[in-house]
Amino acid sequence: MLAALDAVRDPELDEPITALGFVSSCAVSAYGDAQVRLRLPTYFCAPNFAFLMVADAYDAVSALPGVRTTEVVLDDHFASDAINGGVAARAGFARSFDGEAVGELHELRADFLRKAVLAGTDLVCRPLAAAGVEPPALAALTLGQAPASPALERLRQRRAELGLPAGDDAPLLIDPATGAPLRDDAVPLHLRKARTTRVSIEANAGVCRGMLRHRYGTSGLGEEEQ
Repeated sequence: MLAALDAVRDPELDEPITALGFVSSCAVSAYGDAQVRLRLPTYFCAPNFAFLMVADAYDAVSALPGVRTTEVVLDDHFASDAINGGVAARAGFARSFDGEAVGELHELRADFLRKAVLAGTDLVCRPLAAAGVEPPALAALTLGQAPASPALERLRQRRAELGLPAGDDAPLLIDPATGAPLRDDAVPLHLRKARTTRVSIEANAGVCRGMLRHRYGTSGLGEEEQ
């Protein structure tokens, strides 16, 4: 079950909820009844982010062979009742927060994926730039021509999730909103945005890890030590 939860990410931080320490427990009975308990760095973490993680955890565990029922419980959050009840009822975000939410969270998820693509672009391009590859040469590279690395594979995955070009012949540098290749003169600004986005995500992840550690003082299941 923990391996299935590895595929569930914090949408803002683009890291698995396991690695972040958000999974406090998970177990499945001999009858296939699964229960997952999640925790977050603060009592007031954004409820839309929290809802996405609880819903994604529910889907990941429910898809496992042999699981008959699934319960995902978010503890110690001001909206725990609405989130836990809404996910269990498969009600969606808008119905779970009836009168407070105006729609579902598809566009929010897409916005975070676009940021993940930008951050991933920085991780792939920085070593190339440090090695002397100039912006026009970066703009001419395809994903298949970039050096293989975990960062490149992660970038391909995030682009594929957004429906953006992710094959070997796809340009390395694209507009994450449209998938269009970048012009040479747009590359320097694009790389600065990518670096800023990557630094912002990593800084937020560091803050969240510190707050979680201060709040609970124990490691989560599958948590990566930093």
